[in-house]
Amino acid sequence: MSHFPGTAPAVEATGLWRIALPHTTAAVPIARALVRTALADVEEGADCDTAELLTAELVANAVEHTDGVSPIELAVELLPEGCRVEVHDPDPSPPGDLSGPPPYAMPDPWQENGRGLLLVRTLSAACGHRPTARGKAVWFRLLGAPAQA
Repeated sequence: MSHFPGTAPAVEATGLWRIALPHTTAAVPIARALVRTALADVEEGADCDTAELLTAELVANAVEHTDGVSPIELAVELLPEGCRVEVHDPDPSPPGDLSGPPPYAMPDPWQENGRGLLLVRTLSAACGHRPTARGKAVWFRLLGAPAQA
């Protein structure tokens, strides 16, 4: 994806929502609200609570582990089979062992941090990261809820 202009969400015909977030902890509730809004009217869409949780984890990681010069960018794409969420940040370094093959390093149970990527790996249908022209994008995909009979 290319640069996300402005700070207001943009809805496009493709079902893509984009927003530039401040490089502060205030970005987390803004990101959660955008995901909730994007998924609100989708019948049989991805689990909104899970999407919010995983988005919050990725945005919090971007705020904590990157410099505060560039904004963080959030993209939420509505897919026929669910949704895909990407968080863009200016640091090109990979986010730990997000998408590598098992076995994954387990977080230290005595530490307060370190469980976010475990949640993303465990609760998403797929996840990973990719380099961008301005850093990296960390993403996850959630499948939609099965149709009710």
